[in-house]
Amino acid sequence: MTFGEFAQESLWLTALHLAVASATSIHVLLRKRDVRAAIGWIGVAWLSPIFGAALYFAFGVNRVHRKARRLRGVSRFRTPSGPDARELSPQDRLASAVGAVTGVDRVDGTVESILQSGDEAYPVMLRAIEEARATIELSTFIFRTDEAGQPFVEALADAHRRGVAVRVLIDGMGGGYFKSAAYRALRRRGVPAARFLHSAWPWRMPLLDLRLHKKALIIDRRTAFVGGLNIAAENVLARPTRTPVRDLHFRVTGAVVDQIADSFDEDWTFTTGADVPETPSSSPSDGPRARAIVSGPDQAVDRLVLVLLSAVSSARKTIRIATPYFLPDERVLTALQVAALRGVEVRLVTPAVNNHRLVAWASDAHVRPLLEAGCRLYRSPPPFDHSKLMTIDDVWCLIGSANWDSRSLRLNFELTVELYEAKLATRLSELIVSKCSAPLTLAELDRKPLPLKVRDAAARLMSPYL
Repeated sequence: MTFGEFAQESLWLTALHLAVASATSIHVLLRKRDVRAAIGWIGVAWLSPIFGAALYFAFGVNRVHRKARRLRGVSRFRTPSGPDARELSPQDRLASAVGAVTGVDRVDGTVESILQSGDEAYPVMLRAIEEARATIELSTFIFRTDEAGQPFVEALADAHRRGVAVRVLIDGMGGGYFKSAAYRALRRRGVPAARFLHSAWPWRMPLLDLRLHKKALIIDRRTAFVGGLNIAAENVLARPTRTPVRDLHFRVTGAVVDQIADSFDEDWTFTTGADVPETPSSSPSDGPRARAIVSGPDQAVDRLVLVLLSAVSSARKTIRIATPYFLPDERVLTALQVAALRGVEVRLVTPAVNNHRLVAWASDAHVRPLLEAGCRLYRSPPPFDHSKLMTIDDVWCLIGSANWDSRSLRLNFELTVELYEAKLATRLSELIVSKCSAPLTLAELDRKPLPLKVRDAAARLMSPYL
């Protein structure tokens, strides 16, 4: 190659780099709200010719919101109406805020029973399936055909044979990407079943990160079972397994079941393309107020984050949280810090032994600001505790499938239920406190060897993807 040819080629490459880096910078400036992230990506685009831009468009572009909205439609805020907020109690202001965020009204809803792990939940759920007369809808993240899951396959198949309209929705990743034994077993028995966002060919998947994390069993549109419980043998503590999981599930009745069922219908129609016939709604009653909160990357706003922020800001006495994974963004951390600084007792409990080591490491590097602000952090003793609970002032509580991490708050399709019932909230607060075993202190974090501190801090950098 002559010098002139080399110079000409260099000129073309330089021009290409300038064009690509400029286009990338414009995209970053228009799309990235986080200033630090924007500066970082612009630097990568300019300092690493071509490769930096490719890296940004592969990993830095948030396709989750735009792709999911295109797939499922866009949700917007609802303008609040009613009395002046200054005239409302903190609880009523919270209800108004959540209503504005979700666009859903509060209805009656009662937790009939709190079920401990699969030991208590599975027999009750199986009996409800056996007693169903009209419809059964099941949505789950994990569904195995082991000694715990096979009875569900048989019970659902029996219900289908006797004329009950059964529909089962299993996540395309959590239910087994390459082979979903439960899906195949149900289909062999003629049960209508589908896999949420799944294709045998990875390039046909809209996004591998989008997951249906909801756990809901709806019987005759009158009773719903919701919470964090998957269908697998490790959830039955009476049968020892290598990785036992403690969890909670809730039997719910009332008009809120219609909202839970509507969420299933939306997911089913999206997955299968089949229209769902209209069903009569439950008659309202004077029971405790409740509301189903559907969240996911198809929302125009960070719906669940805004619900959590509204709840935290409404607290006057106590905030109690139990979650298996704690890696929220800085907005949520700051809200909890501020609550503690204004005198609210903030108590958070996470498992002493986690089933995801990276999450546990990242969490230890994430919680220092909470400890410094006076929040109380605890570990729950083994086995691994998968429960997800939140209470405010012993008058409001949140149950469901969502964890306090970026995946649940940003990537997963989740189902939670808020309940305005003091008796239930007090009981759940007592459950959270009973899980608190060893406290986590600043001194304990400081005693960690430097290599472990570096490991934890490095794991925290991956928190948006854990």
